[in-house]
Amino acid sequence: MDSPISLKKEWTLTKEAFDLFLARLDPNQDRAAEKYEVIRLKLLKYFQWGRVMAAEEAVDETINRVARKIQEGENVYNLNAYIYGVARLVTSEWIKKQNRIEQISEDDNEIQAPVLEEEDLDVAERRTCFEKCLGHLTDQSRVIILEYYRYEKKEKIEHRKELAATQGVTLNALRISAYRTRTSLEACVRECLGKCA
Repeated sequence: MDSPISLKKEWTLTKEAFDLFLARLDPNQDRAAEKYEVIRLKLLKYFQWGRVMAAEEAVDETINRVARKIQEGENVYNLNAYIYGVARLVTSEWIKKQNRIEQISEDDNEIQAPVLEEEDLDVAERRTCFEKCLGHLTDQSRVIILEYYRYEKKEKIEHRKELAATQGVTLNALRISAYRTRTSLEACVRECLGKCA
């Protein structure tokens, strides 16, 4: 669930911040959800065209930053322009990070870094915390979150359509539900890891 490239200081999107963001899109919840879906799709295309490898994560990062600014009381007069301004910054940051990673990969060439026992412990702790936090979810939320992130590319799109149909919700409602579940799951894992440290 972790983004392959972390950017800014850790901030978790809360339900309140997300709700404020949706309210800024439209006071009517249904219209806000539709507008949110349109923005996500446009941002996804924007990042794909901008050569960002992890386009979905970049979309989430952009929306998180905008939601955070709104929650912090930032005066956003033209929300669409603001979103794309943030998206341009995110693209620039991700391209720089990708270039650095590619450079490191080229420099290392075929040299494999030894796996440290400490890293194994970190992975084991993360997995334990993830499993524990999954156990706190309702059965429906657990199924949705595990199935939502199950596939890649074209398979993912088709699978999400099927998942929405089996859950009896729109694709848009499924996306919002998965996003909220993911943010609470990430917060739970972070809190669990903090207790392990």
